[in-house]
Amino acid sequence: MGCALSSPATVPDPATLEEKLCPAPEGGLDSIGERERGGEGQTLGPFLLSEAQKGLVRDSWKILHQDIARVGIIVFIRLFETHPECKDAFFLFRDVDDLQQLKMSKDLQAHGLRVMSFIEKSVARMDQEEKLEQLTLELGRSHFWYQAPPKYYEYIGTQFIQAARPILKEEWTSEVEEAWQSLFQYLVATMRQGFYAEERTTWANPSLHSRKADAGSAPDRA
Repeated sequence: MGCALSSPATVPDPATLEEKLCPAPEGGLDSIGERERGGEGQTLGPFLLSEAQKGLVRDSWKILHQDIARVGIIVFIRLFETHPECKDAFFLFRDVDDLQQLKMSKDLQAHGLRVMSFIEKSVARMDQEEKLEQLTLELGRSHFWYQAPPKYYEYIGTQFIQAARPILKEEWTSEVEEAWQSLFQYLVATMRQGFYAEERTTWANPSLHSRKADAGSAPDRA
């Protein structure tokens, strides 16, 4: 699976990851297990959107989908404005300081569309919780190899909501916002679990430390 939230060209040598992303964790593998269960004392709970909230998400997504490329661009421009450190996770954009130049970037537009595609798949799977969980866990696992730490995932949800609000105008209500927040809370928690599960697998299997990752995908897991 390609990377939705970070650049598809950033898969490093796992040996490099040991130094930059995942130095040996304090407390050993047990400490990873604690973070894998959600981090900061959180646990991954069930998908709790009500049927009414699912309907609000679907209806608002139909409107947003009509301007999907613009939404993707806005999300990442706002992300880089509010959290410039996030650019370090994006090989294609990390050295571009001019945000106006980025707005015209075909690479950024393509990347924004990949993220919107993940959101579209998530919306489509709201009634298929097992498939939604698997999709999101795999995305979290792949982000371990893209050096995109879990704190970035929440930023994406926040900027998506900020981008959606002016597009939906009077269609955007507090109920719609709460529904989207609930969806992103679930996605972020599940991706976080996938990220730390992959970290745990890597440290439990020394052979993975020296295995080269194929560009654009996570390495095969033992």
